[in-house]
Amino acid sequence: MPENLSDHLAAPDLTALIKAYDVRGVVPDQLDARIARAIGAAFADVVVLPDAASSGRPAVVIGNDMRPSGPELVEAFGDGLAARGVDVVRIGLCSTDGLYYASGSLGVPGAMFTASHNPAQYNGIKLCRSGARPVGQDTGLSQVRDLAGTYLADGVPEVDPGARGAVTDRDLLADYAGFLRSLVDLSGIRPLKVVVDAGNGMGGFTAPAVLGTGAGLPALPLEVVPLYFELDGTFPNHEANPLEPENLRDLQAAVVQHGADLGLAFDGDADRCFVIDEHGDPVSPSAITALVGLREIERERAAGRTATVIHNLITSQVVPDLVTAAGATAVRTRVGHSFIKAEMAEHDAVFGGEHSAHYYFRDFWFADTGMLAAMHVLAALGGGSTPLSFLAEAYQPYVASGEINSVVDDVASARERVVHAYVTQQGAGPVEVDEMDGLTISHWESHPRWWFNLRASNTEPLLRLNVEAADEDIMEKVRGDVLALVRDTTPPVSAAGVTGATGVSGADTAAKESR
Repeated sequence: MPENLSDHLAAPDLTALIKAYDVRGVVPDQLDARIARAIGAAFADVVVLPDAASSGRPAVVIGNDMRPSGPELVEAFGDGLAARGVDVVRIGLCSTDGLYYASGSLGVPGAMFTASHNPAQYNGIKLCRSGARPVGQDTGLSQVRDLAGTYLADGVPEVDPGARGAVTDRDLLADYAGFLRSLVDLSGIRPLKVVVDAGNGMGGFTAPAVLGTGAGLPALPLEVVPLYFELDGTFPNHEANPLEPENLRDLQAAVVQHGADLGLAFDGDADRCFVIDEHGDPVSPSAITALVGLREIERERAAGRTATVIHNLITSQVVPDLVTAAGATAVRTRVGHSFIKAEMAEHDAVFGGEHSAHYYFRDFWFADTGMLAAMHVLAALGGGSTPLSFLAEAYQPYVASGEINSVVDDVASARERVVHAYVTQQGAGPVEVDEMDGLTISHWESHPRWWFNLRASNTEPLLRLNVEAADEDIMEKVRGDVLALVRDTTPPVSAAGVTGATGVSGADTAAKESR
């Protein structure tokens, strides 16, 4: 293996590399082949071998995105697994939901090498148990981190040569594409023109297979206009992070230029999908959550079942409004895929959505897949004659701020200023308060209707603010009041928390719908 990655670090800081939900770091400064091999061996001992104790020969499926460092890291990780007696199935280039498909369909744990939307110098690993069940800090990842550190210091113990795991290669792209098509039938929709911006990420690999004929499947009534389908982990055109508005501009322009019915933007590992209407305007992920959720509720109703839909607490109020109006159960959860996946499984929920454009499906092993969500949007649009802007209007009745990050010197003091102004100073007042995930204060049951959530970052001195209101004026006033308190430029706050404080600048609203 090349010297520039192997033996690069003598004493790596695995706490900085192995985080709450995945492995993520700069290559080779934080993640190199030696470290990947130790993590593979630790994953085998902590997760794979105990889970496989009563189910036969242990195996792990591994995939990677288009980042240049991926193949070497996959090889090293697989060698760590094989050294502990675990078979390795390499599926090569794939999206993260393609890896989840492999884990679910093969019934084995998985490892996806990706850094999602992070810049080119990053790479990482998303780990799952068989059936695409997540591995996070509380479900084995912290033990993997600790054991990997031990193996880096003392060496990876090797099984006898005869018991070493075998390494094989498989191509599952056509199976993945066919499975998604079996869940949403697009063959009978009206012809649609769709611009797809892959951002040089894995959407350029999966979109031709699922929406086109690239995997040998029959043609669909779709004309796909490709943007940046060339796989290039250096991201020469723009970052593969559609959360940032500037990364959507090429897609928005192309939709209008080509007279397309809609646009789809995928992030680097193509597990998230963002939707643009025919005018080039973004459709909020909350609106997509409501649209797809209602489709899945109708399917459950047709089967004689009562549906449950999961949504995180940053999604628009329209989601629980429409879900409950449709006779289904809406379950609110914390932000983060590990929380929503746990709630999905606990409630046997048919669907789940997050404000960050992660969409989860019971029929996809409770895992997230942006491509399947995109297919639901195509089916809904192609099943009628109305344009997407009109269709989406019913799912976007309220006004949201997007996520606004404020750097603060003292997070606790800033939060206390907000609590004092909205709760302590006002008495019980008309607001509802909960602390499921940060601080949520709601005035939704009274006029004027608004709510906001204030969450602290786990890794930075930041407070993240999301505001929603029934109209633009109220949203701007609440947003301005709360930001003034957070940033300690405090204006007087009225009983409803809506003084005439000025709104924030455009720079503050750049990080829309972000985690």
